[in-house]
Amino acid sequence: MPERAFVFAPDPLLTVTVEAGGDGDEIHLHAGGQGFWVAQMIANLAVDVVLCGPFGGESGRVVRGLVERGGITVRAIRTAGSNGVYVHDRRDGDRVTVAETPPRPLDRHELDDLYGASLVAGLEAQVAVLAGPGPWPVPVPPADHYRRLATDLRANGTPVVADLSGEPLARALEGGVTVLKVSHEDLVADGWLSAAAAGDESELLAVMRRLRRQGAEHVLVTRAEKAALALVDGTAVAVRPPALEVVDHRGAGDSMTAGLAAGLARGLDLLGALRLGAAAAGLNVTRRGLATGERREIERLAEHIELVDISRKRRREKTGSHT
Repeated sequence: MPERAFVFAPDPLLTVTVEAGGDGDEIHLHAGGQGFWVAQMIANLAVDVVLCGPFGGESGRVVRGLVERGGITVRAIRTAGSNGVYVHDRRDGDRVTVAETPPRPLDRHELDDLYGASLVAGLEAQVAVLAGPGPWPVPVPPADHYRRLATDLRANGTPVVADLSGEPLARALEGGVTVLKVSHEDLVADGWLSAAAAGDESELLAVMRRLRRQGAEHVLVTRAEKAALALVDGTAVAVRPPALEVVDHRGAGDSMTAGLAAGLARGLDLLGALRLGAAAAGLNVTRRGLATGERREIERLAEHIELVDISRKRRREKTGSHT
């Protein structure tokens, strides 16, 4: 069976960006949304990837074509409504929103079609990634969709990587996930962690252990410029990439999720997959553009990712031992 990953993308969107060029304005059209960015990085790492999501209207036709151009297999659910679109103006350097239209929520039949296609695609893959919805007023799939997918995929032997926040995170935990990846900012926003305690490593590890008790077999928390923290079989590990100058931090978390999933699809153990994920995130921040980076450079950078067992360090600190 070929290495294959499945990505659940609840709301692929069309992004239109206006930038200043040497001979006038440049207009760029790209696919967007967390699910697409994760799938694109997995494809960059030469793992077959299937993206399942809703596509409808003029924007949906354009988005689907853009996704497929990235080497991603699309299992499209045709919908009556259109996909979301945003138009950004970056001619002055800053990102200014000119226009934005949210996707339409799916009706009952469309939701059933999305669930069925996602379930089958996940069962045919070595790993499934549950990507979160965009910040729309009304989510495209209800949050309970995540619980059902996590439950059914895990019950049938497919590892589930969830990159979620808010209500979808809570529902996915009820179903149980193999790896939960979340940012410390989202933990604060969702009330898992107080803003005052966000910089306290001990407090963060306590929250991670709580997440593990509530349904995550392993937990990975990204912390912006600080080393990510992971709980691997209950052992706390700091994930430390080389010191790199950041060109654009956007998309680093999605790239880490993608590298982790690609590693698991290849049969790496979780520590090896963490190294690949950290390398994908590290290379992404040195570039302009989301989900960018070449396989060869990412794999070579993975050799420079340091994994430090901080559980052992904390035990020594508690006992006062220096051996």
